[in-house]
Amino acid sequence: MEAKAITKHIGIPATKVRYVVELIKNKKVNDAIDFLSLTPRAAAVYVKKTIQSAAANAMENFKMKEEDLFISKIYVTQGPTLKRLRPRARGKADREKKRSSHLFVWVSDGKTEEVKKIGAESKS
Repeated sequence: MEAKAITKHIGIPATKVRYVVELIKNKKVNDAIDFLSLTPRAAAVYVKKTIQSAAANAMENFKMKEEDLFISKIYVTQGPTLKRLRPRARGKADREKKRSSHLFVWVSDGKTEEVKKIGAESKS
């Protein structure tokens, strides 16, 4: 089984969040949270919160154990870009792009979901 959590509109560019995401791919949830609490990047806070949310979803909705959970998939996409103007000399202006990102996290316990074949059971 897999549980997911999504954080959208993070005010940090996707390229900067990807640095943090690459550090924790395919790790256990507890190890990733410990690692992120010591990481000095601003994106680490958002990644840590999203992983904790996905773990909480797994424990509440699917009754998984926290010690069995690991990060099965995690990726970052580019969010909307805010375009702003910065005043410059002689009445000119430069365009400033404030980029954002979306973060997607899936956690799993490594067990596959059993598919019940209702039609096959009722015929036999």
